[in-house]
Amino acid sequence: MRQRFVNGGYQYIIHYQPNLDQLTKDKIKYGLESFYILITKLVFIFFVAWILNIALEVLIFLFLYNIIRTTSFGLHATKSWICLVSSTLIFILVPMMCLYVDIPINIKTILGVIGTICMIKNAPADTYKRPIINPKRRLIYKILSTIIALGLTITSILLENTFWANCCIMALVVQCFMISPLVYKLFKLPYNNYLKYQHS
Repeated sequence: MRQRFVNGGYQYIIHYQPNLDQLTKDKIKYGLESFYILITKLVFIFFVAWILNIALEVLIFLFLYNIIRTTSFGLHATKSWICLVSSTLIFILVPMMCLYVDIPINIKTILGVIGTICMIKNAPADTYKRPIINPKRRLIYKILSTIIALGLTITSILLENTFWANCCIMALVVQCFMISPLVYKLFKLPYNNYLKYQHS
């Protein structure tokens, strides 16, 4: 099913844009694969969330998480089933924790400081399929990620709504793991992929 979707979309685009270079074609195919995996993954996650009656909570956490994910990027699983299992565990268990656990302000402050330092040090974290080569873009993403990390931390401390406050800080915590070189090493994936283009 996935190959039919990717190949069909790819052939449609190539038919109307026959002069694209090979790099652009590869990016299109990768984008179509990512889109298919994203949609099927979200359908499954929200089905599980609906059964557990936490669909709104999952949606809120996903929204906050993707704010920081959009600029800091991070780990992508090498196999779709690993992505599905890990994403389901994260996006179901973390919102449930945010719903039932009251994180003290001092802990949120510590997590926020560590998370912001993590963004300064590690963001943006690219992948071997999508290396972020341009130094200016990397700097912009790093600055934006740091600002968003600070914003999530401050919002988490100031918000009176426990669930929203927890989601803000936990979105930052989860993303810190996703851009950590240790996690890349754990999954045996190359880190700082842009460097090989600078040295070539």
